[in-house]
Amino acid sequence: MQKFTKLTGIAAPMPLINVDTDMIIPKQFLKTIKRSGLGKSLFDEMRYNEDGSENPDFVLNKPAYRNAEILIAGENFGCGSSREHAPWALLDFGIRCVIAPSFADIFYNNCFKNGILPVVLPQDQVDALMKDAEKGENARMTIDLEQQEVTDSDGRTYRFEIDSFKKYCLLEGLDDIGLTMARIESIKAYEGRIAQERPWV
Repeated sequence: MQKFTKLTGIAAPMPLINVDTDMIIPKQFLKTIKRSGLGKSLFDEMRYNEDGSENPDFVLNKPAYRNAEILIAGENFGCGSSREHAPWALLDFGIRCVIAPSFADIFYNNCFKNGILPVVLPQDQVDALMKDAEKGENARMTIDLEQQEVTDSDGRTYRFEIDSFKKYCLLEGLDDIGLTMARIESIKAYEGRIAQERPWV
């Protein structure tokens, strides 16, 4: 998993509440178990017209936000079913950080397991960042995980809270498998000892 330390990038404003996982990646795209290739289907129903052409009014189709790495969203982002494909699709598109007043619990935890930083801030601060993001591609924000700060294009800083273990995992680029492999020598030593002490097991 890619480490997350500090990110400076374009932030796309999406002032919608209750954006569920089916809106993020519709169910017809869940047949794959690959994490790559889902970015093109991110927000499919909002992003494309019925004929498959792009909806020019959707934020990520606008030239200023095609390379967005940060998403500023409304409350309860990622609600609905617990599909891990949702953070996969965001990451494959290039989104590394989502800022919102609140997240659905399962989606929130899935983000950390896939290298995405979900930042929870009070509504008034999200509103301020939303307004800043509306400036377009010249308004770049910086997300500093080590310092737990979001800095907008005018230099205003907003501090966020985060669980220390989740922070450690993102900084080190450790998902569940990575955490296990970091202790592989201890695991091998334990298995070797058990094989000697209880060979019948």
